[in-house]
Amino acid sequence: MDAIGPGAVAVVHSPPEAVRNGDAEFRFRQSSDLYYLTGFAEPEATLVLRPGAEDGEVVMFVRPRDPERETWTGRRAGVEGAVQRYGAAAAHPVEELAERLPELIGDHDDLYYSLGLDPGFDAVLVRTLAQMRARERRGRRAPRRVVDPRDVLHELRLRKTAEELELMRQAAAITCDAHVAAMTAAAPGVGEHELEALIDYTFRRRGGIGPGYNTIVGGGDNATILHYIENDQPLADGTLVLIDAGCEYDFYTADVTRTFPANGTFTDAQRRCYEIVLRAQEAGIEMTRPGATIDEIHDHTVEILTSGMVELGLLEGPVADRIDDESYKRFYMHRTSHWLGMDVHDAGNYTRDGASRPLEPGMVITVEPGLYIAADADNVPDRLRGIGIRIEDDILVTEDGHENLTAACPTSVADVEAACRQ
Repeated sequence: MDAIGPGAVAVVHSPPEAVRNGDAEFRFRQSSDLYYLTGFAEPEATLVLRPGAEDGEVVMFVRPRDPERETWTGRRAGVEGAVQRYGAAAAHPVEELAERLPELIGDHDDLYYSLGLDPGFDAVLVRTLAQMRARERRGRRAPRRVVDPRDVLHELRLRKTAEELELMRQAAAITCDAHVAAMTAAAPGVGEHELEALIDYTFRRRGGIGPGYNTIVGGGDNATILHYIENDQPLADGTLVLIDAGCEYDFYTADVTRTFPANGTFTDAQRRCYEIVLRAQEAGIEMTRPGATIDEIHDHTVEILTSGMVELGLLEGPVADRIDDESYKRFYMHRTSHWLGMDVHDAGNYTRDGASRPLEPGMVITVEPGLYIAADADNVPDRLRGIGIRIEDDILVTEDGHENLTAACPTSVADVEAACRQ
């Protein structure tokens, strides 16, 4: 409210529940923005922030208590709970939103609202604004501007508080345990789905909500598919397994990728590829500090990876030329880092004034270089076909450098092989 000022009003709405199939719905997950501001996890909720309003700065619209419906779909906080448990100055049944909205947003200059997230609620808001403009002669005017709240709200989410970081450390610890459990359980013939089930079980057993995103378990050539989520093939002897999985704990997620041999021992070709990726990742992590940029980290890891591709015979040098012509993207096609927090690709602008923004203490990023050589890739050595490797950790920017939140998950060749042999 301090950031948007007394001349503004903000409206934040929960996403609609979504049908999975038939009359079954997907498990509801609250909007990260709404949960960040309220801690309220129920669907059909709307928050109105009115800085300086004498009759209530924080107003919530929620589902009212309904014993019959609660018997079927679970307990509700209700209007009373929104005030008593969630700190609203005033709360009303969601059915009264359209009626009360003009009074709440009227006579403000700026209306902060994210258009495009929920077309149904967009229509309600647009209709309200049109009606208010038509009635302005009666004394209450509509807001003059609709402003994207992300520049304010997502900048707050980008810089994590100490309380948020404790949740992220817990998510990281659970995630590391799950990855080690998968390394230990893997063996030729074990199904990708079995490792996914073990990971999900570990997340829930340790108190996590579940996966923060779709878990990737790619064995062999499946590891060269960046967002492979079928997870339905048996692991083959002599191949690698790439697992990208992160636990969501109290709405904050980790994001970790590890790659390991299905039989517990890297081949010479796999080890060479793995050590190149690890070298790039360690260099990227070392660069993470206040003042550095995500672009600088990416460019440095690309240089190391491209040099490795030349060493392996995947590309012909000079390295600088292969970077300039972007031929390295055949084998490394994604960026090295992204913001992390409530969302796996978390909120926050990546640029300032057209340039990559400097990192600041409290920001959390991933560092995740990779190398992906499809089994049917043209003009590559046979020994390298079907090798897919990514190594990813969650890195907090601190006052004097960085903290690797997921350092407990092994990365060196020796430590990974040891975990596989447990």
